[in-house]
Amino acid sequence: MAAAPTGPSARPREGTPVGLALVRDAEVLGAEPFFHEFIAGMERVLVPLGVPVLLQVVATVAQAAERMRAWARHGQVQGMILIDLLPGDERVALAEELGMPTVVIGDPVTAGGLPAVWTQDDVAMRDVVAELVAAGHTHLGHVAGPAQMAHTIIRRRTFEEAAAGHGVRTTAFDGDYSEAAGVRAAAALAALEDRPTALVFDNDVMALAALHEAARLGLAVPADLALVAWDDSALCQLAVPPLSAVSHDVQELGELVGNTLAEALAAPAAGAPARVVTAAPARLVVRGSL
Repeated sequence: MAAAPTGPSARPREGTPVGLALVRDAEVLGAEPFFHEFIAGMERVLVPLGVPVLLQVVATVAQAAERMRAWARHGQVQGMILIDLLPGDERVALAEELGMPTVVIGDPVTAGGLPAVWTQDDVAMRDVVAELVAAGHTHLGHVAGPAQMAHTIIRRRTFEEAAAGHGVRTTAFDGDYSEAAGVRAAAALAALEDRPTALVFDNDVMALAALHEAARLGLAVPADLALVAWDDSALCQLAVPPLSAVSHDVQELGELVGNTLAEALAAPAAGAPARVVTAAPARLVVRGSL
């Protein structure tokens, strides 16, 4: 993992938050452990510096952009975090226009020159496909997150390319990170005459819902269907059978983002190359569902 900043000589402004305008369905967000751990990791770095994290949940990218403008207009935040970007996302150009220190969690290409922390989703997906092929699966399914998100596009493209490289077939299912999407994917798979024998999900909530739906439909896991979740959690570990999962330390990721943002807040350098921090790729933890 790339070294995180060790602590800038100057300090951010105490008492003024950094903002994260998160485009999410509030009900989905409440069921997802990822952001609770991610924000806890950021706060571990930023709160001792006197910088709280202001989370605003909005429904659309346009609403997120308006929230960013309002923050800047009223001086409510001193920096921002961008996550779940779209290709060519308007929020990148807006952050630059507002002149506010901003860190992107995602592919540096999508970050458009802003500082970025990248979790190498493409590397992790190739490893998952290789593991499933090694386990004997010749038809794989992918249940994606929201299709317009840049990291969803990277995961889906890598999944298809890696599977083709191994000479195995694929079936794609659309999702949105919700429990309902996991149920729909399992039901759609069960209705196929020639169905995948392994499914990779873009989050743990969809995978857990599919696990329960598979049992209801009479599909044994893993004998009839292997399941892999993305972003490990206690929910995966406590499931029956325990879910195999693409695992990385989400709180550590939050710390990386917090350190990178603290550096940008304390010492913004005009004209300096944007800092890119490459986190260690997630690894597949094999449990009872594979």
